[in-house]
Parts: sequence; structure tokens; C-alpha cells
Amino acid sequence: MKLVTAIIQPHRLDTVREALTALGINGMTVTEVRGYGRQKGHTEIYRGAEYTISFTPKLKVEVALADDRVDEVIGAITQAARTGKIGDGKIFVVDLAAALRVRTGETGDDAL
Repeated sequence: MKLVTAIIQPHRLDTVREALTALGINGMTVTEVRGYGRQKGHTEIYRGAEYTISFTPKLKVEVALADDRVDEVIGAITQAARTGKIGDGKIFVVDLAAALRVRTGETGDDAL
């Protein structure tokens, strides 16, 4: 099993969700996060004073899935989240040692 974590722009969430739903992925976790990378934040003016916003708002989308689904999920997220501009995000894939569905006690791929 793998855990795919995608950091995406907030306005791309619906597109990513629709792309994953089309693949039959019926569960994900979305968290509002803030960070910076090459985008380096931006400046804003508030009451005549200019200040720097170092951390830009992003969304973290996490999907746990079977090993054989990883490539198609990465492709779908990449295509749905891409705008072609800096700050489109990143995708990380890590091994998932165990999964357990609390309600039924199912484990492994059955719990996903």
C-alpha cells in the first residue's frame, strides 16, 4: 500500500477530486496548509503599509491506495492540478505499513 500526498493550489481542488472520482477513488483527506518554495510568497498592502506574505495557502490531499493504482493516481492528480505556472505543487509517495478500518476491523487493502 502507498500513501500519496499532493500539495496543490486551493482553486484546483474540485478538478483533482473529480479526476480521482473518475478513477474510482472514493476517499481522500484534504487539509488546509501553508508553505513556501520557489514561489517565495508575495507582498500585500494593508492600510497603506506593504508587508510580505512568506507562506502561501495550499491544500494537502492525501489518498491511501493499493500499490498497483499509484501511477494512474499520480497522473490524474498531475493533469488536474497543473496550470503551467510556478506554485502548482508537489506529489509525494510513501510506503504505508498498515491500514485498519475501525468500524469493521478490516486490514490491508480491504481497509482502503
